[in-house]
Amino acid sequence: MDRQTVSATFPSVATAVADARRFVRRVLADWDMDEAIDDAVLATSELATNAIAYAGTSFEVSCRLTAGEIQVEVRDLHPTRAIEMPGVTASSGRGLPSIARLADSWGVSYDKRSKGVWFRLPQPAPSDGAAPGDGADDAEAVSPDSPRLEEGPAETGETGGPVDIDETIEAFEAADPIGAAAASETAETGEVPDVRDVRTPEGNGIAPHGAQARAAQSRAAAAQAAAAQAASARRPDLRAGEFGETAGDGRMTVEGRMDGGDPTMGGEARTAAEGAAEVPAAGDRLLRSPAARESLEDAVGSVREVLDAEGAAVLLTERDGRLIMGASSGTAGERSLGELSVVSLGPDARAGSPWVSSDTSDPIAAALKARSLAAAPLESQGRLTGLLVAVSSAPGRFDAADGVRLGRLADEMSLSLEKARVGELERSWRGWLSFVAEASDLLAGTLDQERTMALVAQLVVPRLATWCAVYTVGDSGKADLAYVWHADETRSDALRELLAHADVGPPTDDPGPWNGPGTAPEEIRAAAGPTATDQAYAFPLIARGRRIGVIVIGRPAGDRFPRSAVELAEELSRRAALAVDNARLFSAQTAMSSALQRSLLPPAIPDIPGLEVAVVYEPAGEGSEVGGDFYDVFDTAGGPATPTPASRWRFAIGDVCGTGPEAAAVTGLARHALRILSAEDMSVPEVLTRLNRLILGEGERGRLLTLLHGEITARPRRDGVTIRLTSAGHPPPLVLDPDGGVREAASPQPLLGVFDGVDFHTDTVQLRRGEVLLCVTDGVTERRDGARLLGDGHGLEKLLAGCTGLSAGAVAARIQRAVRDFGPEPSNDDVALIVLRAS
Repeated sequence: MDRQTVSATFPSVATAVADARRFVRRVLADWDMDEAIDDAVLATSELATNAIAYAGTSFEVSCRLTAGEIQVEVRDLHPTRAIEMPGVTASSGRGLPSIARLADSWGVSYDKRSKGVWFRLPQPAPSDGAAPGDGADDAEAVSPDSPRLEEGPAETGETGGPVDIDETIEAFEAADPIGAAAASETAETGEVPDVRDVRTPEGNGIAPHGAQARAAQSRAAAAQAAAAQAASARRPDLRAGEFGETAGDGRMTVEGRMDGGDPTMGGEARTAAEGAAEVPAAGDRLLRSPAARESLEDAVGSVREVLDAEGAAVLLTERDGRLIMGASSGTAGERSLGELSVVSLGPDARAGSPWVSSDTSDPIAAALKARSLAAAPLESQGRLTGLLVAVSSAPGRFDAADGVRLGRLADEMSLSLEKARVGELERSWRGWLSFVAEASDLLAGTLDQERTMALVAQLVVPRLATWCAVYTVGDSGKADLAYVWHADETRSDALRELLAHADVGPPTDDPGPWNGPGTAPEEIRAAAGPTATDQAYAFPLIARGRRIGVIVIGRPAGDRFPRSAVELAEELSRRAALAVDNARLFSAQTAMSSALQRSLLPPAIPDIPGLEVAVVYEPAGEGSEVGGDFYDVFDTAGGPATPTPASRWRFAIGDVCGTGPEAAAVTGLARHALRILSAEDMSVPEVLTRLNRLILGEGERGRLLTLLHGEITARPRRDGVTIRLTSAGHPPPLVLDPDGGVREAASPQPLLGVFDGVDFHTDTVQLRRGEVLLCVTDGVTERRDGARLLGDGHGLEKLLAGCTGLSAGAVAARIQRAVRDFGPEPSNDDVALIVLRAS
């Protein structure tokens, strides 16, 4: 393949790691390099995490394809050579040992502006088993279409007869000691060991040992390569429209994140589901591999030819002991196995010996409608993995010699099938890890409860099930339906109705099958159509020892749940439970904070004769904390329905140091004390003096408070109002006259909560018709854009001067918009302002 390069640039944010993984996955899928995807994605994840955690800059990921290898580089903008690598000896990731394990080679490159860490992976072998660029070795490699082991040339070059099985095992172990050890460990533990960091002197992990060994090696490589190709059809193609424009030299550059466009999930959940490899059951795993299927079909063809049988079949063993049809030919291809299982087989099969039978009561003969049968077990490390079967409609068709020949074919076939199974198992295991990692990233990326439940359902469908429903469990213990998702969106409403009318709720204690859809009323099940007969499996959501919900997944009747899908759904339910509970707790905290914040603000603004009043309050953050800014406008007489000539109004705007419950306590104390003390007919200075003592009396719980407090005296039938105010450490108020002039309206005085025995005084402002008084908190004056502040260089005065002739509401809106637009980032401080305009 010609040299190709594709690159993308990502910002220094946590979500960029997942974006980088998806980018590398799509590029390699577009190049048909599916076998290298999992290693490349894992290595890229480590390097991208390093770039964010230690360099702290944006980073570029580039993929380069040359003859015989794939190179991926992650380059950040931190060019120093003295890079710290705390993960080199750590076992928790974010280091380079994992890169050394995954890659053939890796290194670090520098220039004056950037630093890059690269790694190289070998270009995967073509599906015919020949690795590119092997030269003379390519001519000796045996393809999947080559003769079987007993027909191949011996190591001496002579054409031999059938090979003894012990010799074949020795050849297999010599050809691939790593794969043989992996097969043994897998058979004993059920888990696939990590063998990627083991290298032979040749550097490729394989030590060729004769034609027989090369044949086993070649067939295994072909099985693994073809298995990856089967998954590539499910992966999204790399399209220029998704990532940017492609230059004439094949190089592609991208800025920013890459969302798939899904209106609910941003495309992320679907990318995670599509990008992960399949995790089928044991027998299904081989059936999904084109090379393995081809090997099975060759086997049944050989059986019919060698034994002159009317039909032949390969039966594969599932992990639950059930036998499924792997391949069949002749009369055996017309039959169904039904519920045939290993338990129903005779003593010969369990003993691991070939047998012949003319007994139609033999379970296999009965299932295949045969009058005579020859069968041999397929074994690996003493474990029954399947059966090789020949059948005939004539009684007594096979003898003991036929059984011996069939046994030799089964022994040979067992090796190639086990090697293919190990390769598929490792690929599935890596895909499982990739899927769980992507799902965890997505679930941890939101604190919205509704969105979290939607992500859970859409991660499951269609990856593990045809449909998914999420239930929440309240204090009563009853499961309430919260979210439903079906692979066919037109059936979602009918499914929701079906589940909502189920007489039996899903189990909330232990995972297991659930027959809820079948308990709905007849008319509801009829409207749901085939969905009413679907099989369902429920997984409780348990977080921090509490049952907070249930996930139910469903598949059509007859499409049973593989054990691997159940295990993966159970693991996903544990992670989803924590994500949903975190979102629930965050929502509860936000609701509580919002309620507390509302209690610290006035319920309404009174009407003041001759004066327009406008207020703005905009808390910082996501609403999970109570802010320290507050405002109030109230009638000192308790708010009479009709203002009298003696009516007076007070206003206040303040800022408590800090946020959270401690600041809220001082905010509540200040606002309610202002109203109570003003109702006692205390003057503005007297109110501030008493409030200062109250805050000091709180001791360590007290907080510093800046406060602007004033009294408004209305003068009916006269031009304007009189305002007496005191600024206790607060940004001074500004007055805008009708001609565009701006002046400060109060002298600075000490803030509250610092000194005892402070005497305050008032400044008087005659606010005439058309004049505006602007009072703000430091969230306005200290709004930052880099090193600049909005209040620097009389910036706020200039902004107010441009509001000449506007109403109080228009002035407030313009100031608010200017604060939002002043800097590129959202404000990290609360914003409060009061605008008074004489009318």
